[in-house]
Amino acid sequence: MIARLHTGAARFPQNLLPRARQAVCSLLPPGVLKGYSSIVSRKLASHGFGASMAAMSSFPPQRYHYFLVLDFEATCDKPQIHPQEIIEFPILKLNGRTMEIESTFHMYVQPVVHPQLTPFCTELTGIIQGMVDGQPSLQQVLERVDEWMAKEGLLDPSVKSIFVTCGDWDLKVMLPGQCQYLGLPVADYFKQWINLKKAYSFAMGSWPKNGLLDMNKGLNLQHIGRPHSGIDDCKNIANIMKTLAHRGFIFKQTSKPF
Repeated sequence: MIARLHTGAARFPQNLLPRARQAVCSLLPPGVLKGYSSIVSRKLASHGFGASMAAMSSFPPQRYHYFLVLDFEATCDKPQIHPQEIIEFPILKLNGRTMEIESTFHMYVQPVVHPQLTPFCTELTGIIQGMVDGQPSLQQVLERVDEWMAKEGLLDPSVKSIFVTCGDWDLKVMLPGQCQYLGLPVADYFKQWINLKKAYSFAMGSWPKNGLLDMNKGLNLQHIGRPHSGIDDCKNIANIMKTLAHRGFIFKQTSKPF
């Protein structure tokens, strides 16, 4: 009977269709209606709608279409070397409706001022000399980032996106500092971001002194990969964001205008 109602929907007055469907359903035994609902659910799932619909229904609307999760690794030593140079440049494109990863940008960068990585740097980041030798310069990587942003539709003025970092260092200190040293411009999209530490403190009421480790512990999440791997840190940030969004948190820009 429901099937007939649907097949005849084109000829049935649209303003009466909801009432008619409600009247028909009220006459059916509960088991039949439940069976029909399960059939619809299976049909949606078979077309890939099940998980995405469930995810979308469990998140509040965010202010951005996409979150761009970023976490640099840079040359380092004890005592610290100057200038530091970015050696790993990962970005995860996170869908603002589902909080799922849609695309990944990941490149290693050749340092030029201190081309030889220190043992301390390799032990901390897991990045060995062979992973940066012969890789593009920062200028070339920034050009690739811009190409990736364009390909992903992130440069469309109607698409709202924002970078997310664990702290302010990446986009307040590291990138502008190295670009200034090399005489490179900083794209406008790198000039506003969300500091996940601040977002977490707003949501949970406590400051994550130890960064990702404290945030994962506070949310009962398993740490992904190794600490201080740029791409693994991005995955942890994305997982923390998804968990906070599940709890109803709305992410907002935390950086101040340049």
